[in-house]
This record gives sequence, structure tokens and C-alpha cells, in this order.
Amino acid sequence: MENDNIVTLLDEHGKETEFEVIATLEVNEAEYAILLPLDAEDEEAFIFKMVEEDGKYTLECVENDEEFDAVAAAYEDLLENEEYDEEEEE
Repeated sequence: MENDNIVTLLDEHGKETEFEVIATLEVNEAEYAILLPLDAEDEEAFIFKMVEEDGKYTLECVENDEEFDAVAAAYEDLLENEEYDEEEEE
């Protein structure tokens, strides 16, 4: 069975790591993916910028602190809104 939410990335040493795409969001007219390593013991997520080239997406590390903080804040807002929506449904 294939899961479209799973991506495999290579680190700088050539080691493969599988991630689950737990969210995608748009911040300042750019798209970002929030990834969670499948083998992680803690739940630390990673933020990658999604760049489209010739109809295909690549993921780039977010190295700019201001850009990272803006995306992290948007993701936290998304999580808070989801929690609020779930509380309203109960």
C-alpha cells in the first residue's frame, strides 16, 4: 500500500530518512511543508519550503530565521484553530 503523505529525504551524508507530511501551508505567497520523521522518538517537526519547477516540487531547508519564525507561527495558529474546531464539535 502506498502512502502519498510519506516522503524520503537524503541528508548531507546520504542517509535516507522517511517523513510524514503532516501539513502544508502558504505563508507570504510561498508554500511550506511540515514534516515529522517516522522514526522519531520525540515529536519534533521540520519545516521545508516547497519549490515548484517544471510541475514537480522539491523541498528546501528554511535557513532564514525570520522566514522560519513566520512559518512556525502560522503552523501554531493552524494547530490552535484545529483544536478549537474539535472542541466546538464535542
